[in-house]
Amino acid sequence: MRSSLFPQYRRGFVTLAAGAVAALAVAAPAVAQPAAARGDKPQTPPAQMSSVGGAALALPGPQAGAGAPALPKDLSSLSWIVSDADSGDVLAASNAHWPLPPASTLKMLFADTVLPVVPHGLSHTVTDAELRGIGSGSSAVGILPGQRYTTDDLWRGVFLRSGNDAVHVLAAMNGGVDKTVADMQKRADALGAKDTHVRSPDGYDAPGQVSSAYDLSLFLRAGLKNADFKEFCSTAEAKFPGGPSTKGKPFAISNTNRMLSGIGGVPKYPGLIGGKNGYTSHAGNTLAEAATRDGRTLLVTVMNPQTKKRDEVYVEMAKLLDWGFQAVGRTKPIGSLDQNSPAAADSSSAGTAAGVKSPGDAADGSMGALGWTGLGAVVVVAGGAIAFALKRRRAGESAE
Repeated sequence: MRSSLFPQYRRGFVTLAAGAVAALAVAAPAVAQPAAARGDKPQTPPAQMSSVGGAALALPGPQAGAGAPALPKDLSSLSWIVSDADSGDVLAASNAHWPLPPASTLKMLFADTVLPVVPHGLSHTVTDAELRGIGSGSSAVGILPGQRYTTDDLWRGVFLRSGNDAVHVLAAMNGGVDKTVADMQKRADALGAKDTHVRSPDGYDAPGQVSSAYDLSLFLRAGLKNADFKEFCSTAEAKFPGGPSTKGKPFAISNTNRMLSGIGGVPKYPGLIGGKNGYTSHAGNTLAEAATRDGRTLLVTVMNPQTKKRDEVYVEMAKLLDWGFQAVGRTKPIGSLDQNSPAAADSSSAGTAAGVKSPGDAADGSMGALGWTGLGAVVVVAGGAIAFALKRRRAGESAE
């Protein structure tokens, strides 16, 4: 496939003319590798996790309630959750409260926090100072200092290209990065997202910055109540303002959420509303999506698949959405995103789904049903793949 489908602009290119920026591209995203292939120790969930939303959500490994269909096979994500957006019912989950690096899915919290303050319809001239402090290797949409943008342009840069440059400009319009981080933490706390600790507005890896599948679903659910958020996260393609070299002619940008845009050969998911994807070398791939079918809207969040297949995060997302539409209305919930609901208080029907082992069931301490087969079975990708992975590791944030 053509690498131009996945333009990712490094911080050092921000000052280039927009025509040149639009032409820059990198190769297709690195294949997500298991922890062992990256040289890390296999990861296991904490011994104690939060029970916010229901006692079953504190249990390790896959959990589903009475009446649930069999869970999908070969789910390798460290953490995932399936919930009903309208009722808040959690239909199934695995390690839902495991605090993990969120990568760019944290931009959902950023948007939910800042959109009401910096809405669409405004315009702003970008300064050099607003583009300082962006992490090395950040994904960017290609914002130029001295150029005037509408806030619609900036928000499309956030949602479609996962642009950390757009985040920093909007954060400046909100009063600065430090204020925005504090505002985001306050908003997370208000939503009951107790696993989330915000250190950067854009999801760029920072010490101590974590969230969870449960919390990210809270952010998506809250964001979808804002019409602007819903519009931006649902946009597959748009035009972005050009610079001097293009005489101001806009250039096309596609959403890096490939399940929405269909770029790179990932099938568009029927009924997908949208959400947010992310990647860093530390967080792996993260993805939160909302989809609707037959009058039901589901939320699914997937964090850090360990299987080293291309686009695995989208494969596992599709499996869980399909499962959720089979289960919704037929399965007793194991908890709730509404923390004071009866479902949150009564999760007595929850348990490890039939035929699915929890991580602790593997005699060798591996992730068992999550798809790990031990260190000896993992083949470290050599040659160019390693070089590409190292390149991605140097990049603190790469939005697919």
